[in-house]
Amino acid sequence: MDELPPHLIHEILSRLNSSLDLARCQLASKTLAAASAEVRSINLLCSFDRYTKSRLPSTKHLTTPFKKIFANLVSRSSHVDSVSIGVERPLGGLSYDDVEDEADDLYLNDVGFVREWLPGVCGRLRSFEVSDFWIQSCWRRSEVLSLISSCCHNLHKLVLKNAWLSADGLNAMPTLTDLTLEFIRLDDEDLGKVNSCFPSLQILNLIGVGGLKEPKIHLLHLRECRWTVSNAPLSLTILAPNLIKLKLECIKPGSLFIDAPLLSDFHLSIEKACNLVVKDFRDLKTLHVESPYLCTLFGQFQHGRSIKNLTVDISKWAESAEMANFNLERLLVAFPNAQYLTLGPGSWLEAGTCFHTGGSEVSVVRTKEITAHLFVKDVEITLSLIFFVLERCPKLTDMALLIHRAVESSVASDLMSRCMARSARVRWRWGFWKEGMKDAWVSDGI
Repeated sequence: MDELPPHLIHEILSRLNSSLDLARCQLASKTLAAASAEVRSINLLCSFDRYTKSRLPSTKHLTTPFKKIFANLVSRSSHVDSVSIGVERPLGGLSYDDVEDEADDLYLNDVGFVREWLPGVCGRLRSFEVSDFWIQSCWRRSEVLSLISSCCHNLHKLVLKNAWLSADGLNAMPTLTDLTLEFIRLDDEDLGKVNSCFPSLQILNLIGVGGLKEPKIHLLHLRECRWTVSNAPLSLTILAPNLIKLKLECIKPGSLFIDAPLLSDFHLSIEKACNLVVKDFRDLKTLHVESPYLCTLFGQFQHGRSIKNLTVDISKWAESAEMANFNLERLLVAFPNAQYLTLGPGSWLEAGTCFHTGGSEVSVVRTKEITAHLFVKDVEITLSLIFFVLERCPKLTDMALLIHRAVESSVASDLMSRCMARSARVRWRWGFWKEGMKDAWVSDGI
């Protein structure tokens, strides 16, 4: 190892997946210790095995404390610009029902712990991620946001997970462009401090953030946003004049208002909004909607003619046909220029029901590709709907059908052969689907 050129050793150490291996290398030789000081990224996760050993009487005294390993790594690294520290997923999934733990050895958002090492690297730090141990962090209110904002003046990306965060003392961070808060209890019920202190955000992910009552995202430079709302706030508001991509998952907000005139890619999953207002989406090209009230939502998209790629599904909340009230005719009237259409299992099932009862007179003329997830309760009804769509789609070139795995193989084979015999102009793709499993294709273009 001593004969290798320093730049090659540095390259090898930089490619290590875990900085735990880097810590071992620092103890192995002076050459490796010197080279490790040049590494720019630290990525350290506490494994379930390490956690277990630190609790067992027989191995506890042999296990180096996790925080000590991390602090030593940081102190010996003089060029660090990216730090990621956390617990592995098996640990993150533990609950109080699984284990009682009132220690703080894995409370990683502890201000006292962060203050020990952050000042030494804050000037160079560009990326910072903490994935905390929920059992230790959820009942401890952390002011780590105030500490980070007071000293990390060049930070571009911040990711904080599994913690209770205070917004008190939060300072402006004009260089921060990428923020993720995941499974966070945040003491900023209207997101006012997030808006004012992070004005340059271009990417924002709020996943399972609690403590919000009437949250409003008002960010002038935001371009991508994912917002998974864990509770039922009084209102949700998004004001983002440069937003291009939005994924919003919520249940029953009292009201939902979105003003994002440049939005081109929108994924919306919602049970119901008493008052839904979306401003003109003149540039919207891709739309994915999941809701038990599909047709009600379609009426909100006044500029549906711009949409080229459309995915719809009736969500798990739908309990009756009255709630869904969906058929293909209404879909294509709302979005007449959709060239690529994907029908989820709920929407296809409802479309079949409406067709069977004479409720659908589809007039599809521009669609080129259709992907559908099929429940085949009655093969003749399924075939009738497929043939009906074929007749109304003269420009259709590709039809991809995924059949539920519970359907008997003989029924699936019969369906496939009759479809291909009906239309030779269409390129058929076949596969199978099941809840919780990845779609499996068995043919690609016949």
